[in-house]
Order: sequence, then structure tokens, then C-alpha cells
Amino acid sequence: MKMLLDGRWVDRDEKIDVLDPFDNSVIDTVPKGTKVDVETALAAAAKGFEVTKRMTVYDRAQILYKAAGIISDNLEDYATVIAREGSKTINEARKEASRCVNTLTCSAEESKRILGETIPFDSFPGGEKRRGYYYRFPIGVVLAITPFNDPLNLVAHKLGPAIAAGNSVILKPATVTPLSAIKLVEALLEAGLPPMAIQVITGYGSEIGDPLVSDERVRMISFTGGVEAGKHIASIAGIKKIGMELGSNSPVIVWKDADLELAVESCVSGAFWAAGQNCIGVQRLLVHRDIYDEFKTKFVKRTKLYKIGDKLKEETDMGPMITETEAKRV
Repeated sequence: MKMLLDGRWVDRDEKIDVLDPFDNSVIDTVPKGTKVDVETALAAAAKGFEVTKRMTVYDRAQILYKAAGIISDNLEDYATVIAREGSKTINEARKEASRCVNTLTCSAEESKRILGETIPFDSFPGGEKRRGYYYRFPIGVVLAITPFNDPLNLVAHKLGPAIAAGNSVILKPATVTPLSAIKLVEALLEAGLPPMAIQVITGYGSEIGDPLVSDERVRMISFTGGVEAGKHIASIAGIKKIGMELGSNSPVIVWKDADLELAVESCVSGAFWAAGQNCIGVQRLLVHRDIYDEFKTKFVKRTKLYKIGDKLKEETDMGPMITETEAKRV
């Protein structure tokens, strides 16, 4: 697949292999973006904002509705890409694709509610018969940096609201799972999003991340990823808005009056969803001592029933971790 820069899909001689972590087979390749590509993306995004800020709310909403419809109509294709390039099973991937449809639809709805406010000023002497008001305006170029564990829906979480508010976007998808993100952008373009409204640059964060993050033309950064990467972004971003979703420890409390079967099923699913790499997955269990032994026995028994293997098989419960390095780390 290709990058989208300055309104055109472009390729590069240097490429990055996108691997299926189940067998390390090459699914596709993406261009290895450079600092020159970063400058192209930044300049094009600034020009694109001149287009997006003039789009009506109706037009923005219709684009998002139509993109949601395109994904809904081709749900299995999107789910297959999610499953192949990432850690999710096909059943998990279908749920993510469905969530993406919901995310875009919600973004379309919320585009109609970006409102201002009128405020009476008569709460102090001299303010009689005076009112203040404000409007909300698009902020400008939004840089979206997305993770591997939800390669479609978390991209929609960033692109949907940014487009709904009239901003232009530069998308830097996860290096190991860029294909789902690019397919989402294809759907947005098919739905009528102006090509200059979004730039997609693929490559290694260590090479193209810093010049994107630190550039003054970027007015907001939306990042999901690790804590250390988040700290680094905050340290070099300069004066701009930053929204981050970083690491979590996601505890679950199981009290003594809980429905034990439901609790076990939910905790096992939550712990091993996406091979345990879900940022809001179950990471700690706090179980009441009165039911601890019974819960532990049932939890272990249920876990042993999990089928591990080919992510595209309907019967598979859990796929591999995203890379061998991550598997060794755990």
C-alpha cells in the first residue's frame, strides 16, 4: 500500500514489510517515509486546512456517515486485514470493525453539536444589559499517532472527531499495523473527503516522529502509545494541544456476591483479548478472599480451554503477540 501526501498516493524505493505475526509471512509493504516526506505532509496539511475549515457541518457529517456505511458494507474485508496484520482473531477483528462504524457515526452526530455559548454579564455592577458569547473554530492541523493493538478503531477515534470539527489531519499509523489505517483513509476519500484534508505518512517513529511532533504547523497532537514515548512527545512538542492515552494497570474487583461464572468468563476474555495487548484489558485481579480459591480454579480451567493458533480460523480464541520482541518481554 502507499502513503497519501499532497493529494496523491505515493510510493518509495525503500519499503517496510508488514508481517502476519502468526507465521511472519509478508502481507504487504508500505513506503519508508523520510524527513522530506514529513515536510511534504506538513505543507500539504496546512494547505488542506484552508479547505477543511470552510466545509459545512452538513458536508463533514455526510462524509463520516458515508465512510461508516462503506466499512459496514465491507466489514469482513476490514476484519480480515485487522486479523492478518495484528494479533486479533477474526472474531475479535469483526468486533473492532463494527466499533469503527459506531465511532465514525458518533463523530458525524457530534459534528452537529460543536456549539458556542451566550453568557449574561450582569452578575457584577456595570454588566447590566450586556452579554458575552463565543464560537468554536477548527484548531488547524492535527497530528494523529496511532498504536498497533486497535489498528482500525483507534485510528477512527482520532480521525473522526478531527474531521467532524473541520480540521486537517496528518496520520502516522503504527509501523507494524498500517494497513487497516490506510483502508480507513481510503473509505473516507471514497466518501468524499477532500484528498488534501488528510496526509498519511508511514515509517519508523524514531525517524519521522520528532520532526512531525515538534513542528509549529501542527496545532494538536493525539497520541496513543507507551508512557515513555508520551513523555518524549510532551518534551519536544512546544506550545500546542496534546491529547494522550498512555499505559494503564486496569484492575478488576471480583466481590463475594458476584455471579462467579460471568466473572470468570469476563475476566478471561478481558485478560487475553488481542493476546493480552489491549490497553484496557484485564491486568490485575482483586478477588474477595471468600471466593478466591473457587474463582482461581474456574479461571485456570477456563483459560486452559483457550484455543491458540491461526487467527483466521473461527475456532481460534487467541492469536500471537504482535512481535517476537514483545513475546520475549512478557
